[in-house]
Amino acid sequence: MMRLLNSILILLLVVPAIAQTSKPRVFITDSQSWEVRGSSGGSSSGFAGHTSGGARPQTAEIIKTFGERCTQVTVNNKQDKADYVVLLDHEGGKSLALRDNKVAVFNSDGDSILSHSTRSLGNAVKDACEAINHDWPARESRAAAAPQSAKLLEVSTKSVAFPATNQIAVSSVPAKADIEVDGDFVGTTPSTIDVAPGEHAVVIKKAGYKDWQRKMKVTGGSINIAAELEAK
Repeated sequence: MMRLLNSILILLLVVPAIAQTSKPRVFITDSQSWEVRGSSGGSSSGFAGHTSGGARPQTAEIIKTFGERCTQVTVNNKQDKADYVVLLDHEGGKSLALRDNKVAVFNSDGDSILSHSTRSLGNAVKDACEAINHDWPARESRAAAAPQSAKLLEVSTKSVAFPATNQIAVSSVPAKADIEVDGDFVGTTPSTIDVAPGEHAVVIKKAGYKDWQRKMKVTGGSINIAAELEAK
């Protein structure tokens, strides 16, 4: 009887610990991770060579800020191990008129769950954290309900959760212009953006210049865009 009671007590202690919701792992980067160095032309293999290094982490200060203000997640330094990628462009400036902080959040399927501009780094972190906390429970529930074989497949393909088979390489004159794809901010020029096959609307914006817009159909490989912005 004593042995049975001890077994029940162990189960009562262990089961709640197992049932605890795990924290999503987040990789933090910036749009310059996809920067195309050198000429904007060249073949698809040429651009792939420039971006083969993958995303680089943001500064330690921004990672520290994210970890302190979003304790519900675990900040991870390996993109292929992360459940979410947070794209933060922090250019500084404290004037209320400035909106230099841009944020985009992508889940492990490569889908954008947040994309906009904010007045401060703190707001960007707050918005990203709220988007992840809203999206994570549903994704975790689906993963828990999936068959074990599906989970093993998910682990085996985790390293390619952010495919680069369909890309748009974007440069502009002048550089450092905002890039929007289908209405979502995805980085600044020059950058190479991963996209799904199909039709996409690309808009390039920079203060003091007219918006540059194009619609294109992506069927595979890499498409090069070199935009010359006109002053207003």
